[in-house]
Amino acid sequence: MSAPVGGRAPQEGVYTRSPGASPGTSSKAAANPLTERILHGAPLPLLLRMAAPNAIAFLVQASVSMAEIVFVGQLGTVPLASLALMFPALMLMQMRANGAICGAVSSAVARAIGRGDRDRAESLVWHALVIAAAAGALFFLVFGLFGEGLLGLFDATPAVRAQAAAYADIVFAGSGLLWLTALLSAVFRGMGNMRFPAALMIGGACVQVPLAGALILGWFGLPRLGLAGAAVAVVAVAAATGSILLLRLASGRSELALRRATLRLQATLFADVFRVGALASLSPLVTVATVSVVNGLVGTFGVAALAGYGIVARVEFLLVPMVFGLGAAMTAMVGINMGAGQVSRAERIAWLGGFTAAGVTGLVGLVLAVAPGLWLGLFTDDPAIRAAGERYLVIVGPVFALQGLGLSLYFASQGAGTVVWPVIATLLRFVVGVGAAAVAVHGLGLGIDAVFGCLAFGMVIYGVVTALSIRLGAWRRPGAW
Repeated sequence: MSAPVGGRAPQEGVYTRSPGASPGTSSKAAANPLTERILHGAPLPLLLRMAAPNAIAFLVQASVSMAEIVFVGQLGTVPLASLALMFPALMLMQMRANGAICGAVSSAVARAIGRGDRDRAESLVWHALVIAAAAGALFFLVFGLFGEGLLGLFDATPAVRAQAAAYADIVFAGSGLLWLTALLSAVFRGMGNMRFPAALMIGGACVQVPLAGALILGWFGLPRLGLAGAAVAVVAVAAATGSILLLRLASGRSELALRRATLRLQATLFADVFRVGALASLSPLVTVATVSVVNGLVGTFGVAALAGYGIVARVEFLLVPMVFGLGAAMTAMVGINMGAGQVSRAERIAWLGGFTAAGVTGLVGLVLAVAPGLWLGLFTDDPAIRAAGERYLVIVGPVFALQGLGLSLYFASQGAGTVVWPVIATLLRFVVGVGAAAVAVHGLGLGIDAVFGCLAFGMVIYGVVTALSIRLGAWRRPGAW
């Protein structure tokens, strides 16, 4: 067996070749203890233990953006508006990286491990590096060539667009580092190792918050960079985190290692990733479109209605990290079991995770539907804003469970390598929910309750269609998308 890039031997007891297997060839390997538990242990306790580090890490990471807003808010209205102007583009890149493509990489690695094919799993690490470099270059070039024109599409003042462009120049110049961190974290999650990338995320957040504050506001004698300081902090932390992940793989101290023997770029391995990732990438696009259209519809009822919706919509964004934490564990566990041919066990893991996510999100939704002031009171005392937010929570809150169910099963389907039906469900949510809301407002002249009712129905469609696809055997059909 070839030595890792860093020159150290692979970790003992992680994988061993079958007797008689020749070097450089794939073999059914003896799984490490974690893989054995994923394949044969009690699934629910293990799922919860694996999910906990992710959920905590993503919640901590979500707090970084809140702190960033606090710092930028001290600079005035223009920088704050500039940050808001860049939010859809940044959300799109992060969702494509951390959700779609990362899920596909994690799934491919997990399925290779489930088959005992270490060489394939390690080769996928090299492919992840190539994808990170290519994606970073693509985002950099697209914004470099078209960024000014894209920003010009928004109804914003020249000052706002100028600061947004300055922020974007830095972030997209370092987008390769952001993709590197995201994809290598996905590799570790595909191994079933949730703790290491989670610890790095938490550590990175603890560094990024004070660093952003220092660079934005000029603390500790550092230059006062304003909004650009937030971008510098993002890229700097991504560079540090990505380097640590890369060094861990190169050292041979992880379950998989960067070995020269597996540096063989193959179209089939890229296809394995993009077969899932390309289709899954439609979901972030639809999500961004949903946010944009709903903002426009709600905005027709006045500034107070839009502000109220903006406050309560944050509840969903806070629930996503919790579901994402569970979903990342589901992707790995489902993928490893599918790779090992244990389809029934993989489906069982999906249902256990799905109902757990539905229980958590459903409980939050019901509590807020009964007592919406628990959330709204944290942000505003304005009666008009509170009234709009309360209507949303009363109407949509009771179906949060279906959103949690659908999203968690989306991650499970990534692990299975079959995402067509979750993507269809996402599209149906947009067409049925958002489309019906647009007709209700512009065609029938109905009020804001109709908009929220249509959004709730869209959530129901999303959860039910995704669940039905698994129940009816989408993972069992050979050649399923």
